[in-house]
Amino acid sequence: MCKVLGIGLDLCAISRMERLLGDQRFLTRCFTAAEQAYLQGRGLMASASMAAMWAAKEAAGKALGTGIAFPMTDVEVLHDESGAPTYALHGEALARSRGGRLLLSISHEGDMAAAVCIWTE
Repeated sequence: MCKVLGIGLDLCAISRMERLLGDQRFLTRCFTAAEQAYLQGRGLMASASMAAMWAAKEAAGKALGTGIAFPMTDVEVLHDESGAPTYALHGEALARSRGGRLLLSISHEGDMAAAVCIWTE
């Protein structure tokens, strides 16, 4: 049995990310090289995926109880072999997690993407 330490939820408008998809400065500041490569391979779904990844990063900060008090690239959203989203934490986000695990669920519908993060021991 695991203990829940925090829960975070965030929404992001896909249209907002669609406008930022071509902004390399924004992409470099907020998304790791692996995340950017994933987005490049998403074709027409790139802005929806980007919005979901943004929401996942915000949800992680909320679950950790700090908000985004660390570089956005410290929370990396990856996908396992089946396509399920997972987190890889780095730097300050990793330190704030105190060895715990972050679980992630994302979804998108219409112009909105949503993410839920659960921080467990």
